Amino acid sequence: SVEDFFASIQNPRRRTDARTALRIYQEVTGLPPVMWGPSIIGFGTHHYVYETGREGDEPAAAFSPRKAYMTFYVDDKFEGAEELYAKLGKHKKSVACLYINKLDDVDLDVLYEIIARQYRTVSP
Repeated sequence: SVEDFFASIQNPRRRTDARTALRIYQEVTGLPPVMWGPSIIGFGTHHYVYETGREGDEPAAAFSPRKAYMTFYVDDKFEGAEELYAKLGKHKKSVACLYINKLDDVDLDVLYEIIARQYRTVSP
């Protein structure tokens, strides 16, 4: 369960940040959290199909409180992404992930908007 997973997070700051992220995702999606594998907390389901024909299901919104960083599964293909990431605060970015060391390093209102806009790109 998500609660059992949170209880297993040894770093108190990471556990607190995970609970904050959980509240943001629940507010954005209106959905209950579900564990996707051992460490990803997802909300809803999104069916994807690649040009190659490969397809599958993934969470419509998700994050993972990993040891090194809080990982948020968001991209930068939504409207206003560049401006939001510029205002976010201290973070690292890859193609489909946002990495934040601690939530105190970022503007939570901007993070909320990034998560909301990403979710709207995949939710029905």
